[in-house]
Amino acid sequence: MNVLSDTTPLQTTLTADALALLKRLIATPSFSREEQQTAALIEAFFREKQIPYERLENNIWAKNRFFDPAKPTVLLNSHHDTVKPNPSWTLDPFTPVERDDKLFGLGSNDAGGCLVSLIAAFVYFYDRPDLSHNVVMAASAEEEISGRNGLELLLPHLPPISFAIVGEPTEMQLAIAEKGLLVLDCTAHGVSGHAARNEGENAIYKAIQDINWLTTYQFPKESPTLGPIKLSVTIIQAGSQHNVVPDVCTFTVDVRVTEQYTLEEVIDTIRTNIRSEVKPRSIRLKPSSIPADHPIVRAGLALGRHTYGSPTTSDQAVLNCPSLKCGPGHSGRSHSADEFIYLREISEGVDGYIRMLEQVL
Repeated sequence: MNVLSDTTPLQTTLTADALALLKRLIATPSFSREEQQTAALIEAFFREKQIPYERLENNIWAKNRFFDPAKPTVLLNSHHDTVKPNPSWTLDPFTPVERDDKLFGLGSNDAGGCLVSLIAAFVYFYDRPDLSHNVVMAASAEEEISGRNGLELLLPHLPPISFAIVGEPTEMQLAIAEKGLLVLDCTAHGVSGHAARNEGENAIYKAIQDINWLTTYQFPKESPTLGPIKLSVTIIQAGSQHNVVPDVCTFTVDVRVTEQYTLEEVIDTIRTNIRSEVKPRSIRLKPSSIPADHPIVRAGLALGRHTYGSPTTSDQAVLNCPSLKCGPGHSGRSHSADEFIYLREISEGVDGYIRMLEQVL
C-alpha cells in the first residue's frame, strides 16, 4: 500500500509522534506481566495530548472527547508487551536503531508499529464532534502469553463494542477470520505389568489408537477463509523403565479451531471418539471473524487491500464482537532476531487506519 498524496499536516505530525513513541517503547523493556514502564509511557503520551485516560493493571484506555452512550462504539486495540529476545540478536534489542529505512528493536514489528499507528488514528478522531461512532483506544498487556490480566480483564470496564480493529502486523491487509486455540491434555489409562510376560494393558498402545484417530479425522465443516480445523499431537510421555508395561500415557493436542465450530463442540467430538481422558486447559481463546461485507472491511477493500484468514491467535480471541485484524508490519518478522519495521510502514499504518475509519465514522 502506498501512502496517498493527500496526507494532511495533522497526519504528518501524528506519524512523527507515533514514531517517537515507538522508539521510547522499544527502549523500555516490557515483557509480558512486566509492562509497568511502557504503560507509564503511554499514560505520559495521553497527558501530553491532554487526553483523559484510565489504567487497569498495565492496560491503558481512553475515549473520544465527545463520547455519547447512545452511539455504537469502535474499539481500537493493540498490545505493548513483548516476548523475550532470542539469543540470535546481533543488535541491542532495547536500542532503537534507524538504518536502511528500517527501525530495529524488540517489539518494533510485533506490535509496536500497530499500537502507535492506532494511537495516532485515535488522536486524529479524538476531537471530532461529528462522528457516527464513539472511538475507544485500548493498549493492552499480556497478549503474548494470552494472559488473563490483559484485554480480557479490561473488557468488562469498556462500553459495549460494536466492532473492533485489532492491531497486529498484517501488512495492512485484512484478516477477517482468526483461528481459535484449544490445548488438550489427554491421558490414556492401562494396567501395569512385566514386559517379559503377557500381562498388563499398555497405555502407550491405547494412546496410539487415539492419536491415529486424531491425525486422520477431519471435521466436516470447513471455513471458507481458514480452511479445516487442524489437530496436532505435540507432546507425549509414558513409561518409567524398560521392563514395565506403563499404565499411564499422557499426550497433548494443539487444536486450531475455525469459526465453523465452538470450542465446546470440538471438545465433545473428540471425547466421543477417543478413549483417553480429555481435559482442556482453557476454552477462552475462541475463533473470531467479521463479515466480509462489514463496512470496515469494505473500507479496506476500497483502498486496494485483500482479505484472508489468519492461522495465528491474538487479542481477538477474547472479544465477543466482530473484529478485524489489521496493521503495519509483517507477521514473519515477529519474534525474530533483529526485529524491525520499515519506517514507511508507520506512515502507511497511520494513514491507512485513518482512511478506513473515515469511511465508517
